[in-house]
Amino acid sequence: MKELLRIIAEPLVEKPNDINITETEKEGVIVLELRVNEVDLGKVIGKQGRTAKAIRTILNAASTRQGKKVTMEIMD
Repeated sequence: MKELLRIIAEPLVEKPNDINITETEKEGVIVLELRVNEVDLGKVIGKQGRTAKAIRTILNAASTRQGKKVTMEIMD
């Protein structure tokens, strides 16, 4: 899941080297914390959160196929 999130996030940002993804597990749910350069934060979130919602939808679809639950948090 971590690599999938990186593949999705890299084309969206200007500084892909600043992408940092932390994976933790809380109560059976895998939590992916996405950190990007502050310049790119708006691009990852998108207008009214549409881009972030689309990324979460893709992650949910991929995790369901693996029988896991995944959530993504965008950190600033």
